Amino acid sequence: MSKFGGSLFGLNLLLTVLLGAATAAAEYYNYGNALDKTFLFFEAQRSGKLPAAQRVKWRSHSGLADGLAQGVSLEGGYYDAGDHVKFGLPMAFAVTMLSWAAVDNQKELSGSNQMQQTLWSIRWGTDYFIKAHPQPNVLWGQVGDGKSDHYCWERAEDMTTSRTAYKLDQYHPGSDLAGETAAALAAASLAFKPYNSSYSAILLTHAKELFSFADKYRGLYTDSIPNAKAFYMSSGYSDELLWAAAWLHRATGDEYYLKYAVNNAGYMGGTGWGMKEFSWDNKYAGVQVLLSKILLEGKGGAYTSTLKQYQMKADYFACACLKKNGGYNIQTTPGGLMYVREWNNLQYASAAAFLLAIYSDYLSAANAKLNCPDGSVPPQALLDFSRSQADYILGKNRQGMSYLVGYGPKYPIRVHHRGASIPSIFIQRSTVNCVQGYDSWYRRAQADPNVIYGALVGGPDQNDYYSDDRTNYEQTEPTLSGTAPLVGLFAKLSGKLGSYGGGYSKPYQTPKPPAYKATTTYTPKQSGAPIEFLHSITANWMAWNTRYYRHKVIIKNNSQKPISGLKLKIEDLTGPIWGLNPTGQKNTYQLPQWQKTLKAGQAYDFVYVQGGPQAKVSVLSYY
Repeated sequence: MSKFGGSLFGLNLLLTVLLGAATAAAEYYNYGNALDKTFLFFEAQRSGKLPAAQRVKWRSHSGLADGLAQGVSLEGGYYDAGDHVKFGLPMAFAVTMLSWAAVDNQKELSGSNQMQQTLWSIRWGTDYFIKAHPQPNVLWGQVGDGKSDHYCWERAEDMTTSRTAYKLDQYHPGSDLAGETAAALAAASLAFKPYNSSYSAILLTHAKELFSFADKYRGLYTDSIPNAKAFYMSSGYSDELLWAAAWLHRATGDEYYLKYAVNNAGYMGGTGWGMKEFSWDNKYAGVQVLLSKILLEGKGGAYTSTLKQYQMKADYFACACLKKNGGYNIQTTPGGLMYVREWNNLQYASAAAFLLAIYSDYLSAANAKLNCPDGSVPPQALLDFSRSQADYILGKNRQGMSYLVGYGPKYPIRVHHRGASIPSIFIQRSTVNCVQGYDSWYRRAQADPNVIYGALVGGPDQNDYYSDDRTNYEQTEPTLSGTAPLVGLFAKLSGKLGSYGGGYSKPYQTPKPPAYKATTTYTPKQSGAPIEFLHSITANWMAWNTRYYRHKVIIKNNSQKPISGLKLKIEDLTGPIWGLNPTGQKNTYQLPQWQKTLKAGQAYDFVYVQGGPQAKVSVLSYY
């Protein structure tokens, strides 16, 4: 080989390595990419007849006869985890979380063109809840026998286990399950209101009826549906009644529901319990944050005194997460992950991270600080905690592993999930029966034949150790309730950071001092063009011996009139970009649909990541 051929080979190899490093580095904190994958998990969990637009192609129709033996159609809804039971309580909590994201992260989800996916995910649950609530005082709370289901390892399309449906009514109450379903439907009615007002009204009607049912006929749902006790045992129903009332007040503006939450604040524990957990079973911290919003907006009125007590408990939860709670703090792993329980711990971290991101917004909007026993902190500190949990989930941990399946270069490949672990029915058309599934697929050491993208597994133990073993269900099984809060969390972070939160470096190495000084440069205004660009470098990191930079560019309209149809030319761009849409023409970008016009004096920013010098940004046209 000539020296020129060798040099060319070396150059190509170097470019390939650099490109791979840039792609891997960008992948780790691309919250927008993580968000998109999260929706795929909900598609993988669908029960019923799948739509033509189904993106998870290894799944097919299943559970089409659910409920028919009891004279009701309960087709649809979501399978809970790696099994095929439709447990009502965690499913309703997941829908509430998805709906909260759609309501409070509307701008971020719309800006990333993910609002439609969010609403589809919500509606697959709410359409099922409507079927499950055929009468005011009747709610079908579960489909499938958890015990027989867990004895079998088979695809949803091959199910041979019992599909018994379990009902709540006035003689068999379940205030926790009915209350959570009411909260889910009330929150969903808010999510759909700007897009489908008639469907929103239907959801709200069901929510009101279910709240009345839950409040009038009180009891634990696990006493009425004993089959659920071994899987989703409820610790009480008072938090769900307050939770439903809070959501119904927000959805309706009806003072009746706020008065309910205030009058029952002490009796039901809303102002008495300071929590260090937010989950499918424990909603107190969520209630406290949601009601604090009313106070922070100055709308407390006659209820201000009690709402302040609610906010004190919201602060307790937030301060405990930040470890500024006078010693009464959450436990974290050595790597910084919130640790609550051995079994499926990441569900608690994802829910807390989402809740604190929401509370951060509420405090910021009111120009308020979080007052902790160890000192007051700005709202940004809450968002920093949320980001730390998101980053841990996406790979910034001792294992160097993303716990969101399908995200990043290293993620769980032996997930405790029946459908993921057995070849698709479109590949292996013969039935995989109950015992055969265990013998042939459950105990296999090989990777899953189907990647269940977007699934948040149970996660590592208190020492950050994770065993990627399908039989290790405490760590490798994903759930609806664990994954759902990620939608709002990733949406918030992608909007805050232009989809990108930083870069990946080898886990737990002491970072070297930055090889740059933070720079800010102005691009002079072009002659006759009233548009100014402000470039800045907001972060840098090392990955595979290359330093990458996060560039932020602010576009400002310095004219005295609005500017529309702005098209930009961006040259020398070698990395990913967020906040602008490509036009289809080379190097040409435009503002997203929701930001078509820049008003006089208004600014808009976008972000890109690359190594080396900044890209060249210039104006092509506008009107």
